[in-house]
Amino acid sequence: MSRIGRMPIAIPAGVTVDVAENNKVTVKGPKGTLVRVLPAELGIKVEDSTVVVTRPNDLKKFKALHGLTRTLIANMVTGVTQGYEKHLEINGVGYRAAKSGKDLTLTLGFSHPVVMTDPEGVETILDGQNKIIIKGIDKEKVGQYAAEIRDKRRPEPYKGKGIKYADEVVRRKVGKTGKK
Repeated sequence: MSRIGRMPIAIPAGVTVDVAENNKVTVKGPKGTLVRVLPAELGIKVEDSTVVVTRPNDLKKFKALHGLTRTLIANMVTGVTQGYEKHLEINGVGYRAAKSGKDLTLTLGFSHPVVMTDPEGVETILDGQNKIIIKGIDKEKVGQYAAEIRDKRRPEPYKGKGIKYADEVVRRKVGKTGKK
């Protein structure tokens, strides 16, 4: 049995979890509302202040979906109570970020500035010119937008220039040496 899938999800005070037909799960909390349609074959039951996910049998497909479904619901509950955030750092001479309204303008050594618009439900905050904080209640959207920003100029191994996650370690390489 899936160890993760078996664990019940505690519902904190101020959060409501509703399961409609076809496993459409709605989680409402102080930070907002998240809706997600989960696999219909799995059983999702709300019992007093916990959510329990069960599977019909031990087929490989259902074993895989069991833990995933439980984690997705747990992430929704965490999102509406605490929210999620990712921290990015911009390294490099002349590399910087600016914010105007919902637009994030990145100057990354290209001949043009890169303009990115915040998706629905995700907010970017600048901490100085080289630190970006991405906040939201949907873990998937926050992670995806952070990855899209990082992809505009990934960190390179020789000088370490580019956009990296705050907790990411860039493996540095030694450059060329001249012949004598």
